[in-house]
Amino acid sequence: MTDAGGRPVTALPGACTFDSAMSFGLIRGGHLDLTVLGGLQVDQEGHLANWMIPGKMVPGMGGAMDLVTGAKRVIVAMQHTAKGSSKLVKECRLPITSSRTVDLLVTELAVISFGNSQATLLETGPGVSIDQVLLATEARLTIPEQVPQMKL
Repeated sequence: MTDAGGRPVTALPGACTFDSAMSFGLIRGGHLDLTVLGGLQVDQEGHLANWMIPGKMVPGMGGAMDLVTGAKRVIVAMQHTAKGSSKLVKECRLPITSSRTVDLLVTELAVISFGNSQATLLETGPGVSIDQVLLATEARLTIPEQVPQMKL
């Protein structure tokens, strides 16, 4: 067995597998209600870049483009910053995964939605202030009057 990058993996008891044709049939057939993906960058409109860093060897896009395009709801889970720079940016500088925007971004600092092509802060992380989120965010964020903290 291999993962999406072609690296060998093992399965724990209770795991389930199916072949690539079945996987893409589910995805492309519109049978996925939700997908959760990692991200390299998400821009303020909700565009995702998650498959390639220019100049680095990659095995290919894999199913990321299909998942973002085919799932009814897309959630990105990633770190808010990398090497001191925001990963929630005004405009993605890395290749975009799909023209479809994501629905929700979850980081260690915040939960952000992307309705109407604008990033809206829904929650902050435990012990994280709105100012800390804004300081770590390059993108323009809409801040509602009430922003609760995530409940873990």
